[in-house]
Amino acid sequence: MIGMPVLLVFRQPDLGTSLMLAATGAAVMFFAGMRYWIIIVGMVLVVATAPLAYFYVLKDYQRERVLTAINPARDPLGAGYQIQQAEIAIGSGGSEGRGYMQGTQSQLDYIPEQHTDFIFTVIAEEFGFVGSVGLLLAWAIFLGLGLVVASRSRSRFGYLAASGAVVTMAFYVFVNIGMVSGLLPVVGVPLPMISYGGTAMLTVMAALAVICAVNLDRDRHLSITGLF
Repeated sequence: MIGMPVLLVFRQPDLGTSLMLAATGAAVMFFAGMRYWIIIVGMVLVVATAPLAYFYVLKDYQRERVLTAINPARDPLGAGYQIQQAEIAIGSGGSEGRGYMQGTQSQLDYIPEQHTDFIFTVIAEEFGFVGSVGLLLAWAIFLGLGLVVASRSRSRFGYLAASGAVVTMAFYVFVNIGMVSGLLPVVGVPLPMISYGGTAMLTVMAALAVICAVNLDRDRHLSITGLF
């Protein structure tokens, strides 16, 4: 069932979101108890067909993004400009950062889309390594609490819904930070709850609502049964 929405989003075209949907669907199936050998076979097929997808499925600009992620210096004033400026901003932040509103790359607008997909570069430049690690730690705690809520759900549906919401946000954080740091191709994925954007925020709030609903259902059940 996950294949249809993934295909529709991919045809828009929106490669980043379609990959996120596919990864989330695979994770939910894993939580649902899918056998390990099926997951392993699926991963092998993905890796095996990746070269074919690169040459015959991806569009020219998508292939350009992959090549740019491997070597941003191949087009420093074009496709590689954004990645190079992001790496400069992250590196110039040092351990403690340049200070709030004191970053040169961000304040002088060298980084395109710094208020949306590339907002992590602003955080890294102004608050440094310490601030970046602090943000990642906060996300780790938040997502960990979400998994705790999922594991305590009274129903299988609640467990899968909460787990899926947590995994979705985890994938978005991983891909966004990997993208802005040059480890992954640029795919236009926002940083949840931090990047500017109405649709992204609405989606995150819906995911949070699912987690809160699962937790509330458990608390209500414990109150009724006299266990809480």
